[in-house]
Amino acid sequence: MITCRPDDPRVAEDIRKTLSVDEIDFRTPLARVRTLLAYRRSTYAHYRTLYAKGRTGLAFIRTGVSFIVIALLFLRVLGAGWYAALEAPLLAAGLIMAVDGIRWYRPARAIAGKPVDAARTEPTWGTCVLDADLGDGPPRFNRTEEVPGSAELRSGWENLSPVMRRRFLASDRTDMAEDRTSLAGHRTKLARARTGLAFTRTGIAFAGLGIGLLRQFPAGAWTLLDVALIIIGALMSAEGFFWYLGGRRSGMEGLRSVMEVIDKMSIWDLVFPLRHNRTGTGKERPGPPVNGDQLPGIWATTGLALERTVLADRRGVMARVRTAMAVARTGMAFVRTGMSIASVGAGLLVYFGTASAGWSAVNAVMILTGLALIADGYRWIVPAERIRKEYPYCYGAMELTVPDYGKPNRAWGTVLFDHEDA
Repeated sequence: MITCRPDDPRVAEDIRKTLSVDEIDFRTPLARVRTLLAYRRSTYAHYRTLYAKGRTGLAFIRTGVSFIVIALLFLRVLGAGWYAALEAPLLAAGLIMAVDGIRWYRPARAIAGKPVDAARTEPTWGTCVLDADLGDGPPRFNRTEEVPGSAELRSGWENLSPVMRRRFLASDRTDMAEDRTSLAGHRTKLARARTGLAFTRTGIAFAGLGIGLLRQFPAGAWTLLDVALIIIGALMSAEGFFWYLGGRRSGMEGLRSVMEVIDKMSIWDLVFPLRHNRTGTGKERPGPPVNGDQLPGIWATTGLALERTVLADRRGVMARVRTAMAVARTGMAFVRTGMSIASVGAGLLVYFGTASAGWSAVNAVMILTGLALIADGYRWIVPAERIRKEYPYCYGAMELTVPDYGKPNRAWGTVLFDHEDA
């Protein structure tokens, strides 16, 4: 029975009457679940793009603030007069870059509070089915109760008919899609953490400038600007660290999920069991209940289902590689942030000395905080880089097109970069 509206109760009732049965079920839930998972992955990819745009906007802001501070320092030290010809362009360029950076950052800030679900259920190799609860809010994924006899069927893969095999493979692809969606959620949280760390670095730059100006120049009308820079920088750093805490938890979970897969059983242990686990060999090897004249068509569709499952498994491997590299990038962001904080503290300590006990304590706290972040970052980088080197898809040859706009696209040449020849 085929229907385009399986959720319509009137359609379901009509089918019950036609077939004279009490209960019916459709084979569409798995396809629907995979569609919902694909939509969630697309949403997370959109979030990561906005976070990348926000980090670029923060770089604009830092550059603009540098221009503004240089212009104000010239105005503060040299005054206006003829120097205004230099100060005005610097100030205008800095304001334009800062405003443009805020425009780029606002979309990322708007989605900062949106929930990102990286949870996943435990795969059961087709003994139960992944389902979606479409209640209020985003869909919640859970598993049905175990189907009686499914474990025995799955263990005897060589005896299954092509239809049975395709059903199990469809369930396996759904489990793989859920795993990729979970990894995409972890990568999204890591992107949010990197954006928060970029926000922290911007705040540290503000606060460091404010502290330096406050201690360098005597009190006066400009002191309000110095204090404002310190307060704004402190607030920005605090918000950035709030993002960092959530990303740190997700990063550890994502790295753990990548490492757990290495020791877990995969579907290929069931599809291609070891020889001593098989029930027979050669002519005594059992086969599925398929007649000879049915082999071409039936095995063609089953082979395509198996190929789709292989491709889905490869996408999962590449998703784990991307997650490991995202963890490494986030660790590098920790190191950069720690270097920024420690450098500001050390620079202030070296320049102004230890004459003031209070400011010396602030400088010491900044240095220690920066060193702690650097150490934490290397704790992320080392295992993630080890995983990246052990996985495939990282060192393959890469072919790039060399455009020649005086010729049609089909006539453009290519250049091949091979890792072994590099």
